[in-house]
Amino acid sequence: MDILKAIEKEFSLKDWQVKNTVELIEQGNTIPFISRYRKEVTGSLTDEVLRDFHERWIYLNNLESKKEQVISSISEQGLLTEELEIQITSAKTLVEVDDLYRPFRPKRRTRATVAKEKGLEPLALEIMLQRLDRPVAEIAMTYVNTDKEVNTVEEAIDGAKDIIAEIISDDADYRKEIRKLTFEKGKILTKAKDDKVASVFEMYYDYSENIKQIVGHRILAINRGEKEKILTVKLEAPIIEIICYLNRRVVIADNQFSKPVLNETIDDSYKRLIAPAIEREIRSALTEKAEEGAIKVFGKNLEQLLMQPPIHDKIVLAIDPAFRTGCKIAVIDGTGKVLDTTVIYPTPPKSDIKGSKATLKKLIEKHKVELISIGNGTASRETEIFTVELIKELKQPVQYIIVNEAGASVYSASKLGTEEFPQFDVALRSAVSIGRRLQDPLAELVKIDPKSVGVGQYQHDMNQKILGEALSAVVEDSVNRVGVDLNTASPSLLQYVSGISKTLATNIVAYREAGGKFYNRKELQKVAKLGAKAFEQCAGFLRITDGKNPLDNTGVHPESYAVATKLLSEMGYGLEDVKGGQLKEFSKAIKNLEALAQKLEVGVPTLEDIVKELEKPGRDPREEMQKPILRTDVLEMKDLSDGMILKGTVRNVIDFGAFIDIGVHQDGLVHISQLCDKFIKHPLEVVSVGDIVDVKVLSVDLEKKRIALSMLI
Repeated sequence: MDILKAIEKEFSLKDWQVKNTVELIEQGNTIPFISRYRKEVTGSLTDEVLRDFHERWIYLNNLESKKEQVISSISEQGLLTEELEIQITSAKTLVEVDDLYRPFRPKRRTRATVAKEKGLEPLALEIMLQRLDRPVAEIAMTYVNTDKEVNTVEEAIDGAKDIIAEIISDDADYRKEIRKLTFEKGKILTKAKDDKVASVFEMYYDYSENIKQIVGHRILAINRGEKEKILTVKLEAPIIEIICYLNRRVVIADNQFSKPVLNETIDDSYKRLIAPAIEREIRSALTEKAEEGAIKVFGKNLEQLLMQPPIHDKIVLAIDPAFRTGCKIAVIDGTGKVLDTTVIYPTPPKSDIKGSKATLKKLIEKHKVELISIGNGTASRETEIFTVELIKELKQPVQYIIVNEAGASVYSASKLGTEEFPQFDVALRSAVSIGRRLQDPLAELVKIDPKSVGVGQYQHDMNQKILGEALSAVVEDSVNRVGVDLNTASPSLLQYVSGISKTLATNIVAYREAGGKFYNRKELQKVAKLGAKAFEQCAGFLRITDGKNPLDNTGVHPESYAVATKLLSEMGYGLEDVKGGQLKEFSKAIKNLEALAQKLEVGVPTLEDIVKELEKPGRDPREEMQKPILRTDVLEMKDLSDGMILKGTVRNVIDFGAFIDIGVHQDGLVHISQLCDKFIKHPLEVVSVGDIVDVKVLSVDLEKKRIALSMLI
């Protein structure tokens, strides 16, 4: 297989794009660096396309490697034919290669191998040739041999049938067709394992669906139900059609002596050897595809969550709600520095409303608090009601917001949390995290395992390695898209910057703490173990807000500083104009971008990026996102009524809809059919995590705590 040609066709790319991209990857360049700073070389491929490209490139290389191993193994056995080598070389998937290798793969001891050891293979081959001129039993008589433990004619025939069954089972063409028939015409059946007790799997207690039509989220739900021993699952294949197919392929002569034996053997081969394997393969393929889809959705949700706009320069009072142990309080300044901490007990069993209000009023007045951030965990509802009462009694305007605290406890108990706040207990660290993730979601959420941030579905059931790699890629792309302040970033944030490993992140912070802040990007080259390649990969993504060169606070890469300086000079400006923010209308002054690019000897995409960066130095792309909803009053589920129109925030997007926070501590579901008035394949076509949307209440079930919403208003 010509891997480059295959990728070119699959991704609809030019041959030069594929060749150049592969070269860049092989040279050790990161995806964010290639996407941002090598646009001319790749034809402006996005980071998403580049990651898919990279994944496919690895798969196809592994496929070619597997083919070589298989051909070598069969050749060593002296069984490689020209036809078989062509089949293996032409295979498009690892499954096809495995099917072709099956008859030659070293096997564990099977019924067929035992029969061969007893000398019954010639009898099996005689039957398969279908040229018998007398009954099989008569021929089998000559194979009865007590020394070889073949004591009767029946044992001889049974052994021959076992050999034939395995030969049929190992045929790659048969397996390919049976797999196709099962997938196209089979059904997946689920039943309750024991008594039909109420559970989230009720719809699957007596359920069937065509295999080729079942969607990913139902596969994952069924798998979960089976894993929890609530459901039994099996595939129902079109057995009659499959047996007829095998009969047509195997029984090629109307021989009265061999035909009955072959018919019995075909039935046994399918039911005992082929069907269980095909069922495992299909279920594994369905799961793999479902997980792939779920991981993509999880990744999109995570990206939107990470890219939520920061609320800068606000003094935040963060509350980690609790009952018995009290609500932990942390006051944080606009840079994330902890100013004060305490514990209050407004919730049961103490219910010290008066004392708690007095404590918070002092803190709010002392630190000029503007915003209260409340975690959405245990006792959140009671804490919110208390907070609303408090706000009504304050002289200064204060708003509050409920923050998704998923993963805060993971961070609090982690080694990182302990190192960052050794003087705080776990709950106080959690309160700090709840406040900081409002001020800068990206900087805080990178401290948490991406799987724990609460925007996925069935994430604990998936292949954890693949999930971890995919989500780390999302975090990496998000961090590099935003850029990182070199003088304030934590090691947790720095390690996601292109070209920076955990060790380098630690070394950067150590250098900063020992020698003071960085004043230019070049200083990075003095950091231990940060060589030329790492500098090339990371420099453009690191920002220095008040450095000597204003270009250090932009996404302009140091390799393009000369071009940027020439550009400024060409347009009658200098570097001081960048620092002063004088270039907001810079792009409008450029009449012919292509001609200017040619004059400056730079590619048009790179020049466009330089112009954007000069117009908005220090630009944060998150600022273009919708701001979160800040509240001053409380709403409960019992306050809702059908037809009510509310404003809400998209908290999670899944295959069949979106969960919306409308401020009642129970997210409502907008089913995919209620998202818009046209057909869509997936909710992500319409909404993303963090979107602010208007919704109409369709129904409220207080007992089951379910809210049905619609965006069709």
